[in-house]
Amino acid sequence: MTTRHRIFTTSFASVYPHYVAKAEKKGRTKAEVDEIILWMTGLDPAGLEAHLAGKTDFETFFAQAPALNPARELITGSVCGVRVEQVEDPLMREIRYLDKLIDELAKGRPMGKILRGKGRATPHTSSSSGLTRGSDVGRRRTAERRTAASAPPLRTACRRSGPRVEPEGDGVD
Repeated sequence: MTTRHRIFTTSFASVYPHYVAKAEKKGRTKAEVDEIILWMTGLDPAGLEAHLAGKTDFETFFAQAPALNPARELITGSVCGVRVEQVEDPLMREIRYLDKLIDELAKGRPMGKILRGKGRATPHTSSSSGLTRGSDVGRRRTAERRTAASAPPLRTACRRSGPRVEPEGDGVD
């Protein structure tokens, strides 16, 4: 029998002030925190206020989200040492996605990047090749790295951080 994590039954309203405090401590605003939550869940401001007033738990909060933004699946990285994209439990993954977005906000990342291009559900595709721009760029960079790795090293002047050490003796044996 699997036990549910206690965060699932924790009131979203009890954690929300911590999200706001974290953002405000770093010079961001409550409005930006709300924008992130609304972007991710598809709620409107009145819906968010209703969940906060009703002390909805996290499980219900995400279950009743009108339209979880598909672009949230583009969120990658670690929260508390755990890769968000590797979290198996779907509800825990949603909570980690939200944590990651709030972390990015607190670290000063621009809102356009936090919101993954303001809600683009899928990357733009290139009409000529059918490939996404991101994958085409990634392939090009990978090819450049492979070429650079197989090329002989360039001879460049080496900068040393410490004092230069000369060989001992006058060089005559």
